[in-house]
Amino acid sequence: LLLCVSMFRLKEIELAKLGDSDVHVKMLAAPINPADINMIQGTYATLSPLPAVGGNEGVGEVLEVGRRVAALKPGDWVIPATNALGTWRTQGVFPEETLLKVPSDIPMLCAATLSVNPCTAFRMLADFETLAPGDSIIQNAANSGVGQAVIQIAKASGIKTINVVRDRPDLPKLVERLMALGADHVITEEMLRKPEMKEIFKSIPNPRLALNCVGGKSTTEMLRHLQPKGTMVTYGGMAKQPLMVPVSAFIFRDVRLRGFWMTQWRKDHAQDQESLATMMDTLCQLIQRGQLIAPACTEVPLQDYKAALENAMKPFISSKQILLL
Repeated sequence: LLLCVSMFRLKEIELAKLGDSDVHVKMLAAPINPADINMIQGTYATLSPLPAVGGNEGVGEVLEVGRRVAALKPGDWVIPATNALGTWRTQGVFPEETLLKVPSDIPMLCAATLSVNPCTAFRMLADFETLAPGDSIIQNAANSGVGQAVIQIAKASGIKTINVVRDRPDLPKLVERLMALGADHVITEEMLRKPEMKEIFKSIPNPRLALNCVGGKSTTEMLRHLQPKGTMVTYGGMAKQPLMVPVSAFIFRDVRLRGFWMTQWRKDHAQDQESLATMMDTLCQLIQRGQLIAPACTEVPLQDYKAALENAMKPFISSKQILLL
């Protein structure tokens, strides 16, 4: 933890010259995500050449555009279209293709947290199983940024959610918050083994899709409740433990295990602007209708970045640290 924080400095650097295809952006807000921490620690799959500016996500306002830039104008709001843009800064000059325009009438915190977690949630709900209203999904780490987005996007589509969280001192408060977002059931990891689970499946079908961000025992227990031929998608490994899958789950229930990484999806669909535009339009419409709100956030001025980094790494923190720039 100390090493991670000590690797950071707040530093004034000269702004790059605005090229013909560049955009000068005033950053407004940028979150601290687990992937950002992993990149600082050097444990993430993609690492920026050092020295680097931290931050993969955020929202900014366009101040000026190069003479070849047609799709953006001063006053527009933009978010990163690529990974590792370095959003923890007050201003930046970026190539036009690294930015995506978003409506400037959506709440700032929704825009700042749009390009990673809601996109991950949207793709996992859309790309692995064909889900219809009345179907159900199960997910662990349901209080994470992705988890909160899954609950809301599923609710808007009529899909039921069973949400698994770790037991904690303020559990009733967390349950209440997730239910308010639209969760159908919120249970602890310990409950996955209990007979009470049968009660849940009297009112909703067993899930066809499981979303795993934890690994280890939590995953094995969640897998028990998946329908035959169902799919488990792993997108994180918070327990830092491997997946343990009983042989019987493969042979007798033919479950499918898949992985998902939003960065890879963006690379694979770099030439498919329509898929990206459709996803962003859908998410922005959900936000505008009040069906998708930002995760619980704590706003921190940039100069207090050390405290924000420390808080982002504490266990049981259900509030995302957002740097105000």
